Amino acid sequence: MRSDLMEKFRLKLALAVLFAASLSPLHAGEASLDPHLEVLRPLLEKTWKGQFKDSKPDKPMFDVARWERALNGKAVRILHSVNDGIYGGETILTWDEAKQSLVYHYFTTASHNTTGTMSAKDGKFVTDEVVTGSAGGVTEVRATSELLPDGTLHLKAEYLKNGEWTPGHEVTYKEDASAKVVFK
Repeated sequence: MRSDLMEKFRLKLALAVLFAASLSPLHAGEASLDPHLEVLRPLLEKTWKGQFKDSKPDKPMFDVARWERALNGKAVRILHSVNDGIYGGETILTWDEAKQSLVYHYFTTASHNTTGTMSAKDGKFVTDEVVTGSAGGVTEVRATSELLPDGTLHLKAEYLKNGEWTPGHEVTYKEDASAKVVFK
């Protein structure tokens, strides 16, 4: 009989905890996010569209990127596509306790993927990634992104190819709720 009372107590306690959780501020306001990812919150739940700096008027190159909270706030997911799906990818970014760093895995529609780290310094996001697979000889990519006072997001990258760092792509994004990430 005593175990029946304990089971009823546990059930009531569990229901009380669930009820209390349903009233918590989390459900009324912003969704939870790992504290290490909070620096990225201004970018989340938004779609960004940017034109590549070296894009030509007769052949413009646009990137659309959607930043989202993922895995119950333990990750950030970024989906992006260039020119309606000629190239694209998905990034999952998390906190790595062992490395004491933000880490990410970037999967592409091409024949390469990357693994990298991200840090926030002086209002900028600095990434460094190692490329695996066939990426035209590129073995590493490093980039700096910055959310500017006018609300734009500027990204500038460089590539390690044949042992030499060379300029990569540069894009300035604006928030664009009507833009869509497209995969073919």
